[in-house]
This record gives sequence, C-alpha cells and structure tokens, in this order.
Amino acid sequence: MTAARSTAPFSTLPPRVAIIGGGPAGLMAAEVLLQAGASVDLYDAMPSVGRKFLLAGKGGLNLTHSEAHESFLGRYAERTVQVARWLSAFSPQDLRDWAAGLGIKTFVGSSGRVFPAEMKAAPLLRAWLHRLRAAGLRLHMRHRWQGWQQGDAPTLLRFATPQGALLLEVGRVDAVVLALGGASWPQLGSDGAWAPWLALRGVDLAPLQPANCGFDVGWSAYFSQRFAGVPVKTVRLFFDDGQDQPFDRQGEFVVTAGGVEGSLVYAASARLRDAIARDGHATVMLDLLPGRSLPQLGAALAKGRGARSLPNHLKEHAGLDGVKAALLRERWSAEQLAARVASDPLGLAAELKAWPLTLSAARPIVEAISSAGGVRFEALDEHAMLSALPAVFCAGEMIDWEAPTGGYLLSASLASGCVAAAGVLAWVLRADRVKPGSA
Repeated sequence: MTAARSTAPFSTLPPRVAIIGGGPAGLMAAEVLLQAGASVDLYDAMPSVGRKFLLAGKGGLNLTHSEAHESFLGRYAERTVQVARWLSAFSPQDLRDWAAGLGIKTFVGSSGRVFPAEMKAAPLLRAWLHRLRAAGLRLHMRHRWQGWQQGDAPTLLRFATPQGALLLEVGRVDAVVLALGGASWPQLGSDGAWAPWLALRGVDLAPLQPANCGFDVGWSAYFSQRFAGVPVKTVRLFFDDGQDQPFDRQGEFVVTAGGVEGSLVYAASARLRDAIARDGHATVMLDLLPGRSLPQLGAALAKGRGARSLPNHLKEHAGLDGVKAALLRERWSAEQLAARVASDPLGLAAELKAWPLTLSAARPIVEAISSAGGVRFEALDEHAMLSALPAVFCAGEMIDWEAPTGGYLLSASLASGCVAAAGVLAWVLRADRVKPGSA
C-alpha cells in the first residue's frame, strides 16, 4: 500500500484520528488516513510542522537511496525484518513516485543517493502541506503533548498550549497515532520527553541513545585548534570488535574540537557506540592512504630526503600532508618521526595503512543526527499498535530502529507512517474494537 493507493472504505461517519507529531512519519500517516476518508487532527509542539525535515534538507534533501533492495534492507541491521515490512508498504520507488505526484522531480546522484531536482526540502513540504490541508487535515501548532491525565486509564490527552492546558478526551477519537520522533535535535521538537509517559503505561522501551553521532578522541590543544572542522578525505576505516562482520569502508570524516564526526564515522556509529558501552572504548584502524599499496608506500618513504624537510618529503613521496600529517604528530615528535622514516620506512608504511584511533565516548544524543532506542517492536503488534494501549499506534523514529544517513532514515520513517495508518484503518473497521483509553 502506498499513500497514493488508499480509497475510502467507510459508509458511515468517518473515524476521527488524532496524530501527535508533525514530522515525516506523522504527516504520511495523516495522508493515508485522509485519503481513506478519515477525519484527522494533527498536534505538534512547534510553530510549524516538518522542522527537522527542513533542517535535513538544508544541504540537499536526501530522500532515499537507489541501491539494490537486499543491500538497502541490510542498512537496518538487527531490525531488517521489521523495517522490511514497512518498506513493502512504501518502497524507495514508491517514495519517488509520491514525490513526483507532488510535482517534485528526483534524480540519482553519483553516490546512488536520491535527491529532489531542486535539492531543497521546502518546495516538497509546501506542496505536501497544501495537499494535506486541501484533503481536510486540521493542524494544531504549539500543542506540546504532556502524556495522559493521571489516573488508572489513559482517558485524557494533556497538551500545553499558548492558551493554557488542553485536555483532549481520548474517547472522542477512534485512534491515536504517536509520531513523536526520537531525542536528537530537541530544539526542533524531538526531545524524547514522551518516554517516561509511555513507560508508566506499561510500554516496553529501549533506552534512547545517540545514532549517526560523533565521538570523543581527546586531541592535543594544537591539533584541536588547528584542525577542528577540517575534513579527512579518502581514508579507509576498519573496525572489528568480534561481534559481527568487520566494518570496512572507504570515505571521509571531519575532525571536531574533541574528536571525529561525519559520514564515514556515522556509518559505523552503532557498532562503535555499542563497543564503547561494552568495553569502555573503541579503536578503529585508518588506512590514511588507501590509494597506495603497502609496497608502493614503503618504497616511496624509503627514498632519500636529500635537502627536503621532513614535511616536504612526506608530502612529495607519500602524499601525506595537512591534517593526515598532523595525525602523526599526535603520536610522535618530529625527531621520532624522522627516525622512523630513516630506519624503518616499510614499518612506517604499515602503520600508515592501519593507523589506530581510539574513541572514548559517543557525543551526547542532543548532538546526534538521529537516535536509537524507544518503543520496542515487541511492544507493538503487526499493525504498529501498542499492546499495552489499544487504539494507540506508533510511527517513525520513536520506535527502536536505526539506520545510517543516506536516505535510509527518511525512507523508513515515511514507510512506518503508512503502516501505522493502515493499522488504524484496520482497527476502526473491527467490530470488537475498543475506544482508546478503555482498556
């Protein structure tokens, strides 16, 4: 099922659904429900919807990825089976077709990532909201959900609004969709405040953790001041913690004041985060010069320096300069490095092909691109309904899954909104269903 294929199945009064959260998952759930004839109210804490979506598109909105289906699914690691069910409802190609239906052309970049032709999120979001409003979506902005009114049953949804507290009687709606995001970028609305409220209602949660995050290294003051913000280009990162297949990928990352971040680091961040939690640290191996074989690099370093300075020798013969050369000085003095070049060029070459970098901690979740943890899949039925709270469904990043950057996060979030909406539609058509809060 895609957002474009739903048809209205209701012959009596349309069901009323409350969606809490105006990110991609919540908006997609609203679209599917509206197309099926439901009456939908969407509540969000921010002044406007899609704040994180717009931020993600600031440097070019990465919608999805064009890689083969099996490879795509593998990006979701231990949650591959569950996310595969979402993507069967709304595939990467469905996403591109959906965008085209909004008048947004897409293209595949050289990396295989899929982008809007204009490389911006705002035109897509404007077109989407125009269609949703035309379909009858009612938006309630600056309505910050604060859980349920205290009591034995969740009969009242509590919101803080500019006009004061608002209590929404759950019995007045047929279903509730929670699409509250994770806990990264709290300034955009995803602050994880919902976790204790669900836990109090018996929902099984995994701890919220940073995903697609940077890590602390502990640079010298000179290196930090001189190279913070500088990209380390064309390296290969290898990590083997003995828990799974080794991570081995070429790419680039960025030096920060205290450590590292960027696409290559993000791709390995789940493994690195878990290793640090388990062992107290994680050591990766960097091939600083992946374009040169060990014999080639050793022969280049063995060439006589002549009158050249050590930095010029490393640059001219080994292609090592800038931030990569400075990494060596984090470990050796100039005299020690010169001695290694002179006495053991092949040994130095081997170290440059497997340069150890020890990471001591993941950066805080508020700095992360996304988050892991949240509502466990085991707490949901196959239709994304909470077992502990009948008629309450979940979608998006608040569920316990994670994926690297590259379009995988947005694809799965949108697909989860489709699945939650389909679950709502199946639920409201059941003769034996109960109202939210009557369990």
